[in-house]
Amino acid sequence: MSLFNLFKKTPPPPTGPYRDEHTNVIYQLLFCDDAALYGSNMPEPRPYPFDVLLSDKSSIADLQKVADDSATEARAKILAYNLQMARGHKPASKELLGVIVEVGLEGGLDTLAAYSDHTARYINYTGSMVIWDNHDDATAGQLIEDLFAKSREIVSKIGPWENPRRPAPAQGMVRLSFLVSDGLYFGEGPVQVLFNDPMANPALMSATALMQFLTNTAMNSRS
Repeated sequence: MSLFNLFKKTPPPPTGPYRDEHTNVIYQLLFCDDAALYGSNMPEPRPYPFDVLLSDKSSIADLQKVADDSATEARAKILAYNLQMARGHKPASKELLGVIVEVGLEGGLDTLAAYSDHTARYINYTGSMVIWDNHDDATAGQLIEDLFAKSREIVSKIGPWENPRRPAPAQGMVRLSFLVSDGLYFGEGPVQVLFNDPMANPALMSATALMQFLTNTAMNSRS
């Protein structure tokens, strides 16, 4: 079951950069750092792995089993690692599981998220979105792998962010967020600066190629 199929009902409106409440929910879910939001509209009994992720009785070892399960979606793995860290346990591994690129435009925020299981989400500044859950598409898989390869280069040179996640970037700013097993890493700056930065540019160009693929594929499927 896809994580995003669990939110058919109206969820409580979290804060976010979009006008529509449902769009803000999807945006917040991208970061996999709020287990309560995932569970807010999930029916009982909760399916695996959420029976583990949303239980107060789950141990660090239980959460690690979710993170180590090859059949578990990348977003659930990120939740498992974040829950471990919230309980004071620092995971020993350093695995990149998600990359999120946000660009503040005049009309709003463009957001692209890609995950290690070759799924992706794109939210246009208008609030329209593309949900990509085709794990087996070779083109998308290659584009995501390329983005991850470029992103690992950045992660290897920066440290994790130790404070709460910042609000969405303002107009004219771009932020690259890296969802790593040992925490959130990110870099942010003016669009012109980061697109010309030797370290950020390769990842941003890969993200642009993935975004174009997702939007073109979505448009072709609708026509």
